[in-house]
Amino acid sequence: MDCVEQSNADAEAPSVIDRYFTRWYRADMKGKSCEDHCILQHSNRLCVVTLAETHPILQDGRTIKSINYQISNGCSRLNNKVSGKSKRGAQFLTDFAPLCRIMCSDDTEYTIYSCIRGRLLEVNENILETPNLLLGKPATEGYIAVILPKFEESKSITENLLTREEFESVVSKRSLSQPP
Repeated sequence: MDCVEQSNADAEAPSVIDRYFTRWYRADMKGKSCEDHCILQHSNRLCVVTLAETHPILQDGRTIKSINYQISNGCSRLNNKVSGKSKRGAQFLTDFAPLCRIMCSDDTEYTIYSCIRGRLLEVNENILETPNLLLGKPATEGYIAVILPKFEESKSITENLLTREEFESVVSKRSLSQPP
């Protein structure tokens, strides 16, 4: 194989995300237009919560002022301590459980939700020190949290989520209905 064929093969190789994860979407979270979330589901049931490409935080060149995992006075996602095979100590999340609040430099605040039921295994503490990870690499180093759904519910958690094609259809309809 010559150099030209080799470079074409490298250019067409799927990313790790595309190869090992299935993308699911939740559009217009809690009725708020364009606040879209993306769930990356691995074959081992682990789900990574990220921002969808269309989320307002990733649009219009916004910058992030702060990220806060303190949901209420008695609940901080940073206090989540998981141990053992059965993931003892993990906080249990419902579909609409808030994971964090993100404050942008223009003083708009966005609440990021879990979108699925399951145990909170990890939150990304790296984005607290480096919020630009969330802007530059939302699906990899800039993820929000990792959630493990119950085994019995692992197939049914995606019932309320959209496939990539369905999500693209929603986004295109949304862009047609909004004036420029």
